[in-house]
Amino acid sequence: MENQFILASIIFIITYAFIVSEKLPRTVIALAGAVTVLFTGLVTQEKAIHYIDWNTIGLLVGMMIIVNITRRTGVFEYLALKSAVAVKGDPLKLLVLLAIITAIASALLDNVTTVLLMVPVTFSICRQLQVNVIPFLVTQIMSSNIGGTATLIGDPPNIMISGPAGLSFMEFIYNLAPVAIVVFIITIAILRLIYRKEMKADPKLMAEIAALNPEDEIRDPKLLKKCLLALSLTIAGFALHSIFHLPTATIALGGAVFLLLLTREEPEHVLETVEWSTIFFFVGLFIVVGGLEEAGVIHWIAESALHLTGGEILPTGLLILWLSAIASSFVDNIPFVATMIPLLQQMGQMGGITNLDPLWWSLALGACLGGNGTLVGAAANVIVAGMAEKRGTPLSFLGFMKIAFPLMILSIVISTVYLWLFILR
Repeated sequence: MENQFILASIIFIITYAFIVSEKLPRTVIALAGAVTVLFTGLVTQEKAIHYIDWNTIGLLVGMMIIVNITRRTGVFEYLALKSAVAVKGDPLKLLVLLAIITAIASALLDNVTTVLLMVPVTFSICRQLQVNVIPFLVTQIMSSNIGGTATLIGDPPNIMISGPAGLSFMEFIYNLAPVAIVVFIITIAILRLIYRKEMKADPKLMAEIAALNPEDEIRDPKLLKKCLLALSLTIAGFALHSIFHLPTATIALGGAVFLLLLTREEPEHVLETVEWSTIFFFVGLFIVVGGLEEAGVIHWIAESALHLTGGEILPTGLLILWLSAIASSFVDNIPFVATMIPLLQQMGQMGGITNLDPLWWSLALGACLGGNGTLVGAAANVIVAGMAEKRGTPLSFLGFMKIAFPLMILSIVISTVYLWLFILR
């Protein structure tokens, strides 16, 4: 058993180190870790299947299909240009308005998809206004992670937590949206102060932007109506899933199939747009973490954490919040949360904590908001940095961290007060 403990730990550490280093595609690393777990006999193939959280996989696939069909309508380009016209091309007002759109879209869709859709449009508008795009990118990264914190479907860590924790869509909104809104308002107010001197544009260029017609960006009005109907029904399904006792994956896949029937899309074309690399990254991670669980590593860590906090809910919750935030700043929050989920379940069993919900909220806040700390903290950050580099405007790791890390710490201080007053009691 001791050999298994050491072997599982080594496989996990090596896998994690390669994911963080970004020397190889993270999906390949996660799958290599999973295959190693299987080949060494730590977990059998049959057990490995059970360690995969299929609710997370189904939810991601369903939402990816809906969003990828919606993307073709041009609705995101319309929203961005509508914002630019509404503020008459004023860069500072546009910075705030695009941040609001990014946060709301991240809460209703997911933050990774939102930045994929918003960043190209932002580059286009900034090019026309001849203003520095970096403040917009920093603001949108932070807005996407904060907005994604507010709902079950907004950020991958929340999706992962929802199944094992048995928490509903409305519970996420009720417990996380209030603090996410406060954090968002304070963060955007500070970013506005930091970047106000850079947000100046030529009045002629502002007038040209103000004269554009956002309606021209809608490429397929009929398809847009169908997409909005499917998306509305899916979100309504999430809100009511605790009444109908349907898993969130079933609702998301149901919404995707409904949209496919409405649009009569060729399934192979739609399935090509699903981010299969992300899906298999999750599959690999679940199996690697399953190896830790099977070897007793998770049990040992849970025992140590309980010994440190005495099993008291307040110190345990705050330890999880701050540990999650700091760790998620420097390593991708997805593998971190994949490790923490069975750890919390073990702590509940060993420490006799009957209601684990406060600890789940601590983990969600720490992982989602902690992702704002550095460029590698969350998938959305990495994607924006990659898109900026491709367009010849690299986003500096230290330059981002200098602005984002203090704001992330402030968001965790706000979360600490919130948890202490309303949740960890």
